[in-house]
Amino acid sequence: MFTLVKPTTMEPKFEMIVLFIGILFTGLTAGLCFTWANAITPGIGRLDDLTFLKAFQSMNRAIINPSFAIVFLSPSLLLFVNAFLFKNSNQITFISFLAAAILFFAGIGLITALKNVPLNEILDKTVLESATQVELADLRKTFEQPWNRWHAVRTVCSITSFTLLIIGMIFNK
Repeated sequence: MFTLVKPTTMEPKFEMIVLFIGILFTGLTAGLCFTWANAITPGIGRLDDLTFLKAFQSMNRAIINPSFAIVFLSPSLLLFVNAFLFKNSNQITFISFLAAAILFFAGIGLITALKNVPLNEILDKTVLESATQVELADLRKTFEQPWNRWHAVRTVCSITSFTLLIIGMIFNK
C-alpha cells in the first residue's frame, strides 16, 4: 500500500548558491542606485549649497561600511563566476549571465572607482564650515552634476544587469 521512498537530498548546488547571491546582491545594488537617483539626490538637490554638501558628505561617510561593501562590490566577481559556472548552459542563459557580469563590472565597478569615488574624495577633503559661499557654490558645481550623471549610468547598468540575470535564470534549463 505505502512504499517508503528515500527522500532526495535537498542540498543546493554550488552554482545555484552563486546565482542566488549574485541576483540578490545585484538586485539590492539596483534598488540602492534607483532609490538614490529617484529620491535622495533630487531631495537633497533642493537644499542650499552648504546643507547639500554637508548632507552628501555625511551620507558618503556613512555608506562606507562592511555590509554595503559586500553587497555593492561582490557582484563584480560573483557574476563572472556565475557566467563561468553556466557556460555549458543554453546560449541565452550564458550570454545573459556574461553580459550582466561585464555590465556590472564596467557600469558599477569601474564607474564607481574612476568617476564617483574621486568626486566623493574631493568633497570629503573639504572643510565645509570654513569655506566661503563662492567656494561652496564652486564645489557644488564641480561635484553635483557630474556625480549625478555618472550615478545615472550606474543606475541603468545595475538595473540592466539585474534584468539580464533574471532573463538568464528564466531560460536556464
